[in-house]
Amino acid sequence: MDVLGRNNVQVSGTGERTLVFVHGFGCDQSMWRLVAPAFEDRYRVVLLDLVGAGQSDLAAYDFERYSTLEAHADDLLAVLRALDLPPVALVAHSVSAIIGMLAAIREPARFAGLVMLGPSPHYLNEPGYAGGFERSDIDELLDVMASNYLGWAGAFAPVVMGAPEQPALRDELNASFCRTDPAIARHFAGVIFLGDNRADLPRLRTPTLVVQSAHDAIAPRAVGTYVHQQLPGSQLVVVNTTGHCAHLSAPRETIAAITPFLDALPMPATLQPA
Repeated sequence: MDVLGRNNVQVSGTGERTLVFVHGFGCDQSMWRLVAPAFEDRYRVVLLDLVGAGQSDLAAYDFERYSTLEAHADDLLAVLRALDLPPVALVAHSVSAIIGMLAAIREPARFAGLVMLGPSPHYLNEPGYAGGFERSDIDELLDVMASNYLGWAGAFAPVVMGAPEQPALRDELNASFCRTDPAIARHFAGVIFLGDNRADLPRLRTPTLVVQSAHDAIAPRAVGTYVHQQLPGSQLVVVNTTGHCAHLSAPRETIAAITPFLDALPMPATLQPA
């Protein structure tokens, strides 16, 4: 299977600029349905599923290869090469914000800008750094995923989604978790929650907007501030919503937060061969 089929790449919209949307853990490209269409009248819009998620080729998920986020960054760059795109703006949620950062560090000429929605480079509390979780919290999470995956999904979905006034979103996220292969989900969760990409932040030179939910139990506001402070020249916008999925709980506010940044990016020039 070619890389576009492997990652279930879908292209829509018109325009000289291209927006690439990448989803977070336990989700797929459908999670952008309330945001991505708002840009289709003036942008080429590219959606994809991370390998192991959605309608991607699940057989391509090699547990050893995907033991770091670098493999997903490889996949993202392969998709951009296959589409032969000029420099793109990447809108990436949660773990994919870090995946996008790694890809942009490696091949900066492919990226005009990066929107990080709810990023976290490290989820564990450390001296001088409040990641939001103790190691015992993550160990317990991984243990429950292994012993009672459906029970974990039902308990974790409302924590991630927040927005208790919108229970349909909680149910949608729970269903998305339940559609994900449990072994892949647990493996990917370990890679995410035990990883540490803080040292990579200062290496990023792509213009970046950090979009932070006002109340987020997964990537707390202090983490968004930390990411902004560590990224040279980045911008920070706080969306007044609860939960880790502002693109679902507050799509209009998310669109309003990212549009000025995207529109201010320069028109793409032709990508020069490396």
